[in-house]
Amino acid sequence: MSSLAFSIGIVNPRKFRIPNKRLIKISDSKEASNIRLSSQYPQKSSLPIVQKNVNPTLPSRREVLGFSFFFGFLDVLLQSEESVAAEAAPCELTVAPSGLAFCDKVVGTGPEAAKGQLIKAHYVGKLENGKVFDSSYNRGKPLTFRVGVGEVIKGWDQGILGGDGIPPMLAGGKRILKLPPELGYGVRGAGCKGGSCIIPPDSVLLFDVEFVGKA
Repeated sequence: MSSLAFSIGIVNPRKFRIPNKRLIKISDSKEASNIRLSSQYPQKSSLPIVQKNVNPTLPSRREVLGFSFFFGFLDVLLQSEESVAAEAAPCELTVAPSGLAFCDKVVGTGPEAAKGQLIKAHYVGKLENGKVFDSSYNRGKPLTFRVGVGEVIKGWDQGILGGDGIPPMLAGGKRILKLPPELGYGVRGAGCKGGSCIIPPDSVLLFDVEFVGKA
């Protein structure tokens, strides 16, 4: 009996120590794996491993790049929101002596157009009641023309080149133009067929013009 009790007393401590060893092996922490590696290869891996563990709060190169991308994206997003807000804000028209009214929704940052230069412009044309009669955006292609030489209606030449109290548009700019009949299609109107016209005679016209740049 005494020998049986003695043998049980010897075996039990070994059984209690086994779970502790298993817990160390099961541990999947980075620190535990670094310790095992440094003990196996102290001459090669100990210094880099110690450096990583001593400064656990220092961001990795991947984290730094991630933060840079995030803040860069946030800055672009905020700028886009500001641009959209500026375009959505009410635009107060200024009337020039010629009767042409204008308002800059977005002031461009590129060069202004020169008389006779071939340029590209997007536009939406509306009657005074808000009805859209034409849009280059719907066609997916800007209008290409020589500005200031009569290829387009007078209100467009003056509204893009400037003059008579109107500043010239800069490439990338967006401007609202309100044309009196004499700077638009006058008493003739436009698109007339069978007694009806797309643009009736003596129409006041509204244009949203985007000066894309030179062609």
